[in-house]
Amino acid sequence: MRVALMVPWYVDAFYPQVGVATLELLEKLGVDVAYPFDQTCCGQPMANSGAYREAKATEELFVRNFSGYEYVVAPSGSCVHHIRNKFTAANDTPERRHVRAHVWELPEFLCDVLKVEHFPWAEFPHEVALHVSCSAIRGLDEQAMSERPNDPWFSKPRKLLESVEGVTVSDFDRPDECCGFGGTFAVTEEAVSAAMGNDKLERIGASGARYIVSPDMSCLMHLQGCAHRNRDEFRFLHLAQVLNGDAE
Repeated sequence: MRVALMVPWYVDAFYPQVGVATLELLEKLGVDVAYPFDQTCCGQPMANSGAYREAKATEELFVRNFSGYEYVVAPSGSCVHHIRNKFTAANDTPERRHVRAHVWELPEFLCDVLKVEHFPWAEFPHEVALHVSCSAIRGLDEQAMSERPNDPWFSKPRKLLESVEGVTVSDFDRPDECCGFGGTFAVTEEAVSAAMGNDKLERIGASGARYIVSPDMSCLMHLQGCAHRNRDEFRFLHLAQVLNGDAE
């Protein structure tokens, strides 16, 4: 299986260890990984701000980079949600439709395509709180929604996390409520965004967990900033780091 790895620009700039962990994890699972070096951004920040004309060239570059692959995998639910469901600035071509239909976020790729059930090289003897982003829950259907209480409960990220030896996942109140990041929302509505992040950290803290794990680094970036300003001693890890066995 040959897979193209898409690393979001903010991960590349601020959290390169997450991109490395994703690459190493896929290779440990026997995947032949390609990394198109001309990749930049999927265009989500511009599109979310209504700047579709400005997003057009970025989306077209993305299509040129990734249209030749059967699978495109990214460690970011919000990016995958944008590409799969809101990737409309570029011209409608067979290549664009192919990319939209073949992009996967890491947890769903591991669960639904590779069907991984165990990570024998990984061990993490800690109590952790799992945060799954709004995009992954409501855009990619990776976890049951609390607003649909009659649906069967499931969580692909939690299933993967609990496959790691030593991990204990702590439950906390209102787990699938937004952390407040929301991309450009965190800039245009800074006070509301920070309040939502602080509320999330308060509920997680009440569970006793000091490690916060998420498959979406953008949420962790926001929560990490809130924790730093509050001088809260949480540790933040992307799911790929735990599954790859390099989390500390």
